[in-house]
Amino acid sequence: MQQKLWLEDLFVGQEFLSDAHTLTADEIKDFAGRYDPQPFHLDEEAAGKTMFGGLAASGWHTAAITMRLSVKSFPLASGIIGSGGELNWSKPVRPGDTLQVKSEVLEIIPSQSKPDRGMVIVKLTTTNQHGDIVQTFSPKLVVFRRPKG
Repeated sequence: MQQKLWLEDLFVGQEFLSDAHTLTADEIKDFAGRYDPQPFHLDEEAAGKTMFGGLAASGWHTAAITMRLSVKSFPLASGIIGSGGELNWSKPVRPGDTLQVKSEVLEIIPSQSKPDRGMVIVKLTTTNQHGDIVQTFSPKLVVFRRPKG
């Protein structure tokens, strides 16, 4: 079992690498059909006539996979509690792509008004099997200190 981390266990520059997840065309279409029903996510032929030049996963699907992989690889004791951030999609994710996430601690800001927690700025970089960056996300996370006692 992986050790759960509290605010005082983290340091700037600390990195965590996730497991990998490979997407299928059916998975891309299923997510899109439920949450982002656009032709370039649902239909290969229609997608071929768009700027994507073929079926592409929804950016929100990529973000959801990134979240799942991050929860498993960045073991914060209090969970990954977001408080905003910047999200960028730099390259389409295709059927057969294998995604992996690197989480890097950029900044740790102890709270002045709530001594039981702090804010941690992290950079989550999602890459495909070729090492191409497909998404970056820099969230501000609420991270709690280890309880006393």
